[in-house]
Amino acid sequence: MLEPRPIRTEADYRAALSEIERLFDAEPNTPECDRLEVLTTLVEAYEQQHYPIVAPDPIEAILYYLESRGLSWQDLESALGSRGEVAPVLNRQQALTLEMIRRLHSELGIPAEVLIQPYSLMKNSAY
Repeated sequence: MLEPRPIRTEADYRAALSEIERLFDAEPNTPECDRLEVLTTLVEAYEQQHYPIVAPDPIEAILYYLESRGLSWQDLESALGSRGEVAPVLNRQQALTLEMIRRLHSELGIPAEVLIQPYSLMKNSAY
């Protein structure tokens, strides 16, 4: 049985994951469940430090959202404006405005924290 301790190496990390797997079905309010909770917290801290997840580029996130839900550019018009306003945003010729971010978040459910990430604009690009 692995005693909870700081995870400092990849070997420590793998051992902790193995122990978590072993304890995964622990009954609530037992020492095993407490150990599982502590190990999970330690693994999450290690992963945040060594395997950070970078927020996606806002335009990539919008395009992924459209594709994964079977939507088209036209479905963005309510949030971004007319078709003439959607194309420059998706072509990275015009940045998202705060109002566009608010509408994409409230109308389509795209996380605002993703939409506010900085991203580069291109001139004369075609999507």
